Amino acid sequence: MQKHPDFEFELQRLDYTKQYMKKLLEESQRDVKSSQDEIRHAMADLDYLDSSLSYINILTNTRFFEMARSQKEGLEAIRQKPYFARIHFQTHGEKDEFLYIGKTYVFHQETQEPIIVDWRSPVANVYYDGRLGDISYPVRDEEITGHLYSKRQYKIEEGELLDILDIDLTTNDELLQEALSGKADTRLTEIVSTIQAEQNEIIRANLKQPIIVQGAAGSGKTTIALHRISYFLYTMGTDFPSDKLMILAPSKLFMEYIGDVLPELGVGRICQTTYAEYVLNATGLKLKLGDSNKKLESLTADGTIDEEKLFVTKVKGSLDYRQMMNRYVQKIERATASLFEDVYIEKYRIMRASRLRKLFLEDFKYMPLEKRIERIKLIMQTEVNRKRKQLYKLLSDKYEEALDKALYGIRDDEKRRARITRIMDERDERLPFIEKEGKKTVASYMRRFKKFSIKQLYRDWLTDPELHTELACHWSESERDAFLNAHPKEMWELEDLAALYYLHAKLKGVPDKWKMRVVFIDEVQDYSEFQLAALQDGLETDMFTMVGDLAQGIHSYRALTSWDPVKELFPRATYTTLQKSYRTTIEIMQLANKVLAQMEEDLPLVEPVVRHGQEPDFYEMESLDPHKIHALYNEIKERKHRSIALICKTKAEASTFYKVLSEHGMPVQLVGEDSDLTADCLLIVPSHLSKGLEFDAVMIGAFHAPFNDNEIDRKLLYVAMTRPMHELHLLTSGLKSLVMTI
Repeated sequence: MQKHPDFEFELQRLDYTKQYMKKLLEESQRDVKSSQDEIRHAMADLDYLDSSLSYINILTNTRFFEMARSQKEGLEAIRQKPYFARIHFQTHGEKDEFLYIGKTYVFHQETQEPIIVDWRSPVANVYYDGRLGDISYPVRDEEITGHLYSKRQYKIEEGELLDILDIDLTTNDELLQEALSGKADTRLTEIVSTIQAEQNEIIRANLKQPIIVQGAAGSGKTTIALHRISYFLYTMGTDFPSDKLMILAPSKLFMEYIGDVLPELGVGRICQTTYAEYVLNATGLKLKLGDSNKKLESLTADGTIDEEKLFVTKVKGSLDYRQMMNRYVQKIERATASLFEDVYIEKYRIMRASRLRKLFLEDFKYMPLEKRIERIKLIMQTEVNRKRKQLYKLLSDKYEEALDKALYGIRDDEKRRARITRIMDERDERLPFIEKEGKKTVASYMRRFKKFSIKQLYRDWLTDPELHTELACHWSESERDAFLNAHPKEMWELEDLAALYYLHAKLKGVPDKWKMRVVFIDEVQDYSEFQLAALQDGLETDMFTMVGDLAQGIHSYRALTSWDPVKELFPRATYTTLQKSYRTTIEIMQLANKVLAQMEEDLPLVEPVVRHGQEPDFYEMESLDPHKIHALYNEIKERKHRSIALICKTKAEASTFYKVLSEHGMPVQLVGEDSDLTADCLLIVPSHLSKGLEFDAVMIGAFHAPFNDNEIDRKLLYVAMTRPMHELHLLTSGLKSLVMTI
């Protein structure tokens, strides 16, 4: 293969960059060690030096340490691949320059010229969006214009330059094709070099507005969310510290899957959690949640739906349920307000009940109930202290005046002595009593206000028919019975968390540690309206990036079936669709589109990127045949595919598959919620856990638990069919008849 004419020049440029980075890395390592030593010395000095100076020294050196460590980590992350692209660009009125684009900035220390430009910088947008010729790009509120002469991409591995390609619209497709023909276990970390224009537009969309993305399977939704986080911190990190950003992932398995991506993008310190984990942490509740996936499986076990169970599940995710919880909060608020009475010290009224109720119901209405009471306690403490002192002085003056009158107004010595003694005895008893009572007035008064037990209050709601009659008066008798029958024991499910979080937010308030300011949600289609509304209420922000696909809404029985309610909840949000799939081949997507076309949601068919592969295979297999599975696995491995999954419908069948195949001697891994995926064996995955993941090749087997022709099963099957990048094998005759007739 003939080398690019600039190969030697680019080889020297790469060598220069690596040498300069090596120098910076050595300096940053020295800075890290120096800062650590300074901190140790300052800690040692605390015992015998001015502690305030030592604390200042510690804080200063801690900041230096964090900066040096951050630079060191950033350089180490890119040392094997410093940059992936270059643009030849000239801003109007300036000299033209070559800008090399990578995952972070590297400046020349003396000239301040950029050696590497961060992909998130405004000028790098030219690489992703700009065609050759005159172009413009925004920087804050200004539009920069210029001329783009060329775009170039590099293939660099392990610090070695392998290839160079000058790109335009046509060759950009070639680069994308090459990236997509790679392996599933490496694509997420390298996607920054092949971000497409429509993806880039979403990543860089207005960061101060919420955004909803309906993205087809394989359209890069997760990639977009992760890179938008990175872009957000790059652009607004000074206003939004990383610990106030949160990404809500669908499962722990999914968090493990994306675990290497966020550190590579420089955002490893943000809060990464699931919805359930976040709610339990934010509320401090200790609950053992039922397995929501068991409900999913039980709902479709025999192809029929339990309507009574479905009613309870659906209602708990509705905005109607939020209204019930809001009425419950109002009821608790009224009951709490009724506890306010006049505040007295002895017989003197210090504060009127009407004023306290006004503070509680009106002035502090924006606060959670317990926070209102805490604020009122402080006001009461101030008022009682002030009036106690006034009262003490008033009574002291009164006794002094009485003593003067007795001393100078009574002529009879005996009567005078008796009167003075009586006044002094009364004064010496009453004034200390006023002082003592005044100090404990607030504490004594506030004992009537008990801390709210969110768990108990919600449990009361679940089991009290009188509360249902009062707060859910529109329910029919059969609906009330269904709701009561669903809660005979103290069992907690995922659907209960929205109500528990909402009650906690309204009654107690979300702790500062968990008061996130910006939220990124992947697989948002599996959230209910109430889950999203409760998060919005509790966090008091609408800065949400929400990506999902209604076609993959396997929990649609309790979650979203349309984006309209989300648009109403987030009226400032922009709504974007991505219908192009970058994951699967045309042949696989055409088959998956047959399933998509029969879904209740009105969604357009997915457009696969023009990449061909082998046709999906159907196998006549009435039961799991380990010999045939093993032979097929070996065939796939011979085609150099690394990540291979066998997806089945249920967790129980996955366990059966695992047992049979492991006894047969196959290298297999049963994938669960907490699994760390292994690439050198056959991964056995229940369909609900495969969502969001991708593999080189996928087998789908459903024998004991077949996919049925109902809405949930169609979505489970669609999810399974859209996981592979290159090969799809369907192992049962039932699947062929189901897919082809659909």
